[in-house]
Parts: sequence; structure tokens; C-alpha cells
Amino acid sequence: MQQTPDFFQQVYTLVSCIPPGKVSTYGIIAEKLSIRGAARMVGWALSAADLEHVPAHRVVNRYGALTGKMHFLTPETMRDMLEAEGVTFLDDGTVDLERHLFGFEG
Repeated sequence: MQQTPDFFQQVYTLVSCIPPGKVSTYGIIAEKLSIRGAARMVGWALSAADLEHVPAHRVVNRYGALTGKMHFLTPETMRDMLEAEGVTFLDDGTVDLERHLFGFEG
């Protein structure tokens, strides 16, 4: 458990690299941190994040669903923040991952 703060900081650093108008997934972030299969741990880290300094609103689940929305001021806040950055949504309410997914390549 001693490594948890370091892991959380690594998550925050990586999430801070996601540009406005893009999103990534919990799984991609876990994989980039070489902890494949630790998507839930990424979620725990983001639920503890200082949302004024970490753009946690840019992290969605693998289907583009806003599963972290309950950690924001209101359930609509996360979507509002993404839309303000130009992120578009499909009819089912998920992020259009084909247009907005950021995979940290390059």
C-alpha cells in the first residue's frame, strides 16, 4: 500500500497530458502505466483527485460512458465540461470515441 500515492501521482500526471477535446479510458491509462488490468485502480485514483488540477473529466470507460460523473458537483458536470471542450456524444449518451479518443501515441 506504500506505493499507492506514487501510483495516484502517476495517474494524475498522465491524465494531465490528455488535451482538451479528447478523452482516454481507465484501461488505456492503466496500460500506459504498465499495470494492464488495473483500470479500477485508475478510477480509485481519479476519485481522490483534486478536480481543479487534474482533468479527470477527460477519462471515460472503454465504451465512452461517463462512469466517473458521480464524483463531480452534479451528474451533468462531467458532460458539460467535455461539451465545452468540443467533445461530442452519440445518441446513447456515450462519448464519440472514434472522434475523441486519445491513446497517448507518438
